[in-house]
This record gives sequence, structure tokens and C-alpha cells, in this order.
Amino acid sequence: MLSDVEIRKAKPTDKPYKKSDERGLYLLIQPSGAKLWRFNYRFDGKQKTLAVGAYPDVSLTLARKRRDEAREQIAQGIDPGAQRKAVKTARAGAAANSFEVIAREWHGKHKYKWTEGHAARILDRLEKDVFPWIGKRPAAEVTAPELLATLRRIEARGALGRSTGREGAIADERSATTPA
Repeated sequence: MLSDVEIRKAKPTDKPYKKSDERGLYLLIQPSGAKLWRFNYRFDGKQKTLAVGAYPDVSLTLARKRRDEAREQIAQGIDPGAQRKAVKTARAGAAANSFEVIAREWHGKHKYKWTEGHAARILDRLEKDVFPWIGKRPAAEVTAPELLATLRRIEARGALGRSTGREGAIADERSATTPA
């Protein structure tokens, strides 16, 4: 078993090398000096490796905890590597359907109907008044009260004349939730 002192004393060499802990966990020391936690496991008869984190950001204790969590998943018949990829894909999918992404798509689709100045003003207003509040949220999760609260912030700033009511149309185009 590794100790924190051993890990700190581990120096890089001209080739990567491993310092084993226990139950598949090891520290990979790169020639660059990077110290990376890895966990080797078998799933469906195949040898696999899971990245656990980088030392010192991920301590020995935390690396062991993550290894144990991965072992629990394996015991339940879940491949921890595949699980991590699925979560990452789901996050990317949510980001691709964020209010800001869909609003920019809407703007790009409709800007040819407007003058250049009007199109620039609409995008500027979205960027300043709407995206900071609800831009990162998945569009399908933006509710009417949230959209109304965003419009109230614009109103409180004294820029009510700038709000055209088009902000609700953006979410309407691709969202199952009718914002207003």
C-alpha cells in the first residue's frame, strides 16, 4: 500500500512508471512529473482502466474512495467507464439544448429577415439581459415564472422598452414547455 510520503517522494524518470496501491489502484508517474491515479479492473472479461484524477488534486484517500465506488458499480454489473461516458454525453446533450444555444440558433435563422442593426440589437439584448440569467439552463426546463423573472429584471433596470417579448418565442420553438 502506498503512503502519502511515498507519493510525494516519487520522482519522474525518462519513462512513465507505476506505483501500485491495492485492489487495482495505482499512481502513474509521467516523465513530465504528472502523477495520475488509475484504476485497473475487468468487466465482461476485458481489462479496462479508469482515470481517477491527478495527484495532489485527488488525494490518496479520495483516490481510494473513488476506486471503492467504481468497485461497487462493477459488483452491481455496471461498467464505471461506460457510466462515466454516459454521464458526460448527457451533460453535452443538455448543453447543446441550453436556452442560449437555441436562442442563438433562432437568431441565426431569423436575422436575414431584419436589418443588420436590428439583428445586432436583438443579439446584444439577449446577451446582456437574458443569457446571464437563463442561458445555461436546458430550454425545456425554463419555466414561465423564470422567464417572467428575467423580464422583470429588465423592467426594473428601466429598459422595458427594450424588451420586445420575443424572448418567449425563442423557448417556444424547441421547448415542450411554453414559457409565457
